[in-house]
Amino acid sequence: MRRLWITLTYIVFALLLIAPLVKIFTGSWADGWSGFAEALIRPEALHALMMTGMIVVVVTALNTVFGIMLALYLVRAEWIGRRMKRLLNSLVDLPFAVSPVIGGLMIVLLLGPNTVIGALFEDAGFKIVYALPGMILATLFVTFPLMVREVMPVLQEIGAQQEEAASTLGAYSWYTFWKVTWPSIRWGVIYGVVLTVARSLGEFGAVLVVSGNIMNKTQTATTLVYQDVENFNVVAANGVALVLAAFSVGLLLLMEWAKKRKEVH
Repeated sequence: MRRLWITLTYIVFALLLIAPLVKIFTGSWADGWSGFAEALIRPEALHALMMTGMIVVVVTALNTVFGIMLALYLVRAEWIGRRMKRLLNSLVDLPFAVSPVIGGLMIVLLLGPNTVIGALFEDAGFKIVYALPGMILATLFVTFPLMVREVMPVLQEIGAQQEEAASTLGAYSWYTFWKVTWPSIRWGVIYGVVLTVARSLGEFGAVLVVSGNIMNKTQTATTLVYQDVENFNVVAANGVALVLAAFSVGLLLLMEWAKKRKEVH
């Protein structure tokens, strides 16, 4: 019975993960190297990949800083109070419960050009919705829980005894964080970074609503894939999708290799 369940698990894994990746790989090479290269060097593809890279870098940096800060507050800060902590915990999990499309719509309704706040920003020459800032906000909304949920369990497991001892000996809070807290949570942070990068690369719904999917202006790699499929340009869509999938899978494999090497040494 155990072997049967293991076999079924491998079959489901192959059908849900391996088979789609193989299909994307074969589809991207349907027209050979020339077709694959042409799909990636198109002006719209280069711009979409550049936009995706910019979003990933900014979102990952913001998520790392503010995710670690919020995790520290939720675990260590006693002045917040239990009710406030519960509220913050619920808000952190909100993107998991709400569709990304709804998240993008919320940003449009709050900061769109027809709203008071959006109009004020546009009058000041700073456009949010249908521009890069709105796309970054939408991706932040979707990915923000990932860092917090990776770091919080580690902080709860290690406890606060070493940090309290360092403070008692006169260490400043910043020094205590770098010398005591950071070495314990860095692998949780690395996991959070990897998950944030992978999720940012693949975000579609919220970005589609906020960006407007304007070619060579607010188009990301995922929305370009969607447009290519709509235009029956399947080979080009597979080529861009293969680049995104290869980067995410490669990043995950590199992280696992680094973690195993650390455990060996």
